[in-house]
Amino acid sequence: MVGALVVCLVTCALIIVSVLVLPDIRIGKIRVGTYWIVALVGAATLLICDFLPIGEFLSCLATNNAVNPIKILVLFISMTIMSIFLDEIGFFRAVASYTLAHSGKSQKKLFLFLYLTVSLLTVFTSNDVIILTFTPFICYFAKNARINPLPFLTCEFVAANTWSMALIIGNPTNIYLASAYGISFLRYFCVMALPTVLCGFVSFAILFLLFRKSLTIPITGSNIIEKVQDKGLLIIGLIHLGLCTALLTISGYIGMEMWIITLCFAISLIVVSSVYCLIKKGKSHHQFKSLARAPWELIPFVLSMFVLVLSLSYNGVTEKLTSVLLASNEVFPYGISSFITANLVNNIPMSVFYTQIISGVPSSLVEEAVFASIAGSNLCALATPIGALAGIMWESLLQKNSIKYNFLSFAKNGLIVSLPALGVTLLALRLVLLFGI
Repeated sequence: MVGALVVCLVTCALIIVSVLVLPDIRIGKIRVGTYWIVALVGAATLLICDFLPIGEFLSCLATNNAVNPIKILVLFISMTIMSIFLDEIGFFRAVASYTLAHSGKSQKKLFLFLYLTVSLLTVFTSNDVIILTFTPFICYFAKNARINPLPFLTCEFVAANTWSMALIIGNPTNIYLASAYGISFLRYFCVMALPTVLCGFVSFAILFLLFRKSLTIPITGSNIIEKVQDKGLLIIGLIHLGLCTALLTISGYIGMEMWIITLCFAISLIVVSSVYCLIKKGKSHHQFKSLARAPWELIPFVLSMFVLVLSLSYNGVTEKLTSVLLASNEVFPYGISSFITANLVNNIPMSVFYTQIISGVPSSLVEEAVFASIAGSNLCALATPIGALAGIMWESLLQKNSIKYNFLSFAKNGLIVSLPALGVTLLALRLVLLFGI
């Protein structure tokens, strides 16, 4: 047990070091993330040292159940491809441009419009895609408008990582934890809707108070106008995303697994958009760029973390931690502990680990533990950049745009927002699960 625990702890520590010190390496013209390489080495070490028999790992990959990581990866990557496609054709930039252009000279109005826009888009797409799209655009807009970009960048980041709780597709951690315990798309929404809305109001109010002085300065610069060039591709992308989301909502009633639905729509999107471009004799390669930009690095990362988690379970560590967290209700123990754990090891490893811990929870309390862990896995991103891959990517984008926002400043503002937001979310979640409100 000690050997497996040491390897897992060292691997998680090195993952944190890698994302802070050397987040990626360049091989020719390609940049490769180091975090998944570290995880892969850790997983290989566990298998080679027989802390986890390789047959045990392969049998888990072959099982036909909801916790199978292959299914979860297919679901998330398929949804991400559809979101990236909309980004490639300029949909998100056009929405951002429209929002910013209609704020006039008021930074307060711009702040509100931006929060609402990012929140709405995040609900139906993915927090990671929204952050990758909006961050460079906000930096560019702020420079032209001659305003401080930090309030708006923070607003975007908080909105994306708050409203990502609303639907199961908003964050890979939602997908992993909910799918592991057979929670349907509709059941997920019914439980998380009220906690997400209340969390959204609280986080926005705190953000507004935090930046109220700088928001009083009028906008003096020029606006940016962005438009979607190909309306046909836009319609194809929106129809696929809309129909996919609708089918996911009723997936539990039609007896179709969510990963199959998302995979079919992702394939259909690539095929239909390719046929459309051939008919128009256009040179559009948005569909292929979407495939290239998909988060393929998550595959070795999640599978490697799956090995780490299985090794802890195989060696009895998980059982001991389950007994420590066991309480009369699991919302606050799991919500708070997942929030803290994610800021130590990142939210994806935390989610993979917690699926195993929750397996030891009494069946009557499983939903409490799952939804609380989901809340922690989303809101952890607000506290430190280590909490989620979204934070790591966001910090990298700020550096590329020469915007200074160090770790301490991030953590100071992040804790001011995240701690009240977490408290309100867990309280609302407890009430929803207890009284069904």
